[in-house]
Amino acid sequence: MNQLLSQEWDKVFPKNENVNHCKVTFKNHFGIELAADMYAPKNAKGKLPAIACSGAFGAVKEQHSGLYAQEMAARGFITIAFDPSFTGESGGEPRYMHSPDIDVEDFQAAVDFLSVQENVDADKISIIGICGWGGMALQTACLDTRIKATVAITMYDMSRVAGNGYFDSSDNEEARYQMRLAINKQRTVDFKNGTYALAGGVIDPLPEDAPWFVKQYHAYYKTPRGYHPRSLNSNNGWNVTAGTSLMNTRLFTYASEIRSAVLLVHGSEAHSRYMSEDAFKLLKGDNKELYIVDGACHCDLYDGGDKKYIPFDKIETFIRENLK
Repeated sequence: MNQLLSQEWDKVFPKNENVNHCKVTFKNHFGIELAADMYAPKNAKGKLPAIACSGAFGAVKEQHSGLYAQEMAARGFITIAFDPSFTGESGGEPRYMHSPDIDVEDFQAAVDFLSVQENVDADKISIIGICGWGGMALQTACLDTRIKATVAITMYDMSRVAGNGYFDSSDNEEARYQMRLAINKQRTVDFKNGTYALAGGVIDPLPEDAPWFVKQYHAYYKTPRGYHPRSLNSNNGWNVTAGTSLMNTRLFTYASEIRSAVLLVHGSEAHSRYMSEDAFKLLKGDNKELYIVDGACHCDLYDGGDKKYIPFDKIETFIRENLK
């Protein structure tokens, strides 16, 4: 174990005493060391099914991915919640960068790691991705045939947002050209300065006229409910130029060829609901499902919100039914 990793319980959710927890590290195919929290049900025997969790985009494993991992471990799975490359306690330089191919590789590296654990049934591995990492989970399912079930929670298609803006409001050539001008100007500035300008996390203080979904992000990332000192969204955010590759890439090209099971979970009131609905239209086969949580907004599926919206029973049932 990397002794530089935090050893105290520094999650934004309470510890479940029915679950064992430890820190682990593993490398992806780019040689980047990833840090993860590993959870296992106490007194478990034999080889168990496993789940790798990550997300949201700009979050860390001490936030919602860890919550999902711990809960699924309490339900009988070996789980890990990992920090993506360049973020949190994972390695990779420069910090606060990302690329969709590395994002997918991180999920695959997590599957690699789980596949060789003595207490894991390597034929029963699934993944859970939240928000922007829900999209990356679906993208990984397009490629990795070892994954038996993929669950995308309150999913964002980050390539669609990068190319079209929120709600496809900038889906035209001129708008994209202006975005390219701005981001490439910033690349020149960064190169001259020898540093990377940060885009800023969730805006704080919150303007009175902020969109309602931005207010929801603030209520999670900028308050004790979900704030974490290593979270990009809680603090200074990604590098301004971090989204360069997403602006030139589109996810889900081969989504129609996914043969393994996929569950898309979204809130009925989420501003991002259209992304799961459109992604679901790309999927084929009777092992695909879109599950809408009535009354839930986007961030309610991060931690359950005040009405405990996360459908853990549904998630567990779906995964177990598709491990057979």
